[in-house]
Amino acid sequence: MQFNGYDYKVSAAGRVNLIGEHVDYCGGKVLPAALSMRNTVYIRPNGTDKINLSWTDLPDKIELDVNRLGEYRHLKHAKYQAGSLYLWQQAGHKIVGCDMLHDCTVPFGSGLSSSAAIEVSTIAAMATAAGEKPDSVEIALVAQKAEREYAGVNCGIMDQYVSANGKKDCAILLDCKTLEREYVPVRLGDCEIVIANCNKPHNLVESKYNERRAEVESALEILKTKTEISCLADLTVEDFEKYGAALHGKIKDRARHVVEECDRVRRAVKAMRSGKTEEFGKLLAASHASLRDLYEVTGKELDSLAGAANAHEACLGSRMTGAGFGGCTVSLVKKEGVEDFKKFVAARYESETGYKPTFYEAELSDGIIREGV
Repeated sequence: MQFNGYDYKVSAAGRVNLIGEHVDYCGGKVLPAALSMRNTVYIRPNGTDKINLSWTDLPDKIELDVNRLGEYRHLKHAKYQAGSLYLWQQAGHKIVGCDMLHDCTVPFGSGLSSSAAIEVSTIAAMATAAGEKPDSVEIALVAQKAEREYAGVNCGIMDQYVSANGKKDCAILLDCKTLEREYVPVRLGDCEIVIANCNKPHNLVESKYNERRAEVESALEILKTKTEISCLADLTVEDFEKYGAALHGKIKDRARHVVEECDRVRRAVKAMRSGKTEEFGKLLAASHASLRDLYEVTGKELDSLAGAANAHEACLGSRMTGAGFGGCTVSLVKKEGVEDFKKFVAARYESETGYKPTFYEAELSDGIIREGV
């Protein structure tokens, strides 16, 4: 594939969430990191009112009309690009006719936010081609709006935020209610992060993600009658023990997960800063158990993959990462045991599920990167 002839190369990162799952849309703090797996857009203005989309791994070539960007929700491979550009246009930014080539190394359906990487890089590339230098936080907010209003996924802000604002060798402690952020250097001593894909096909739009959103919103409305909170993340564990009796059944389980997961994020950051990798690993395993038993977003494959990981002596802790119902696990593994860990997990997982996992070697990276071609 030839990339010469384009004026700019603009990319945005996929992400792994280390801990803090399904709390971003509840106003909680999360601890994601941007990955070196990215969506890269090669772009050149073409002097027309048409945006010509192409891909390095697809034969499709799609033409979008700059004046009709709101009309492409039906397109399978281009709706994220069209939606991002449409919402960027609606926010008052300049859209120019251009040729846009997408090259994505974030595995689709992996839970590593290929959609956010596509949305953020599309907007950043268009802004670059149009001569704008927008704030990366604004790009993230518009990208999130595109996924919610155009693609139909009622997502929180985490994925787009870290895709746009990631920092090399750091995680972001992001307060999803205020968008305050703090970069946390990822120092894991004799351990490293191993990401494994369960390779079970899943589609976030068709999953139970929106159902979980509705359940925690119901819990919030009930709890608001008992205590002055604006989001579930405002509750401490002690608060929940006091007021949680107003909730029942699955609604109570969902809310308990959110409250306790927020507490795990706080403890995980403290453990990472103090070099207590074993404590950090235990919190990863506890997070997965909560997502399995209380939030019910794991499923057989992710439970098998995390279970195999947690059974290996070199693993300090493993959990699902992303929305669930398929996708990836993130594990904290001692460096000298990584290769044996991969062999052990792959053999056990395949025997239990029939799927072969894929392991990824990815560094923690910056978010948006702009370059000339």
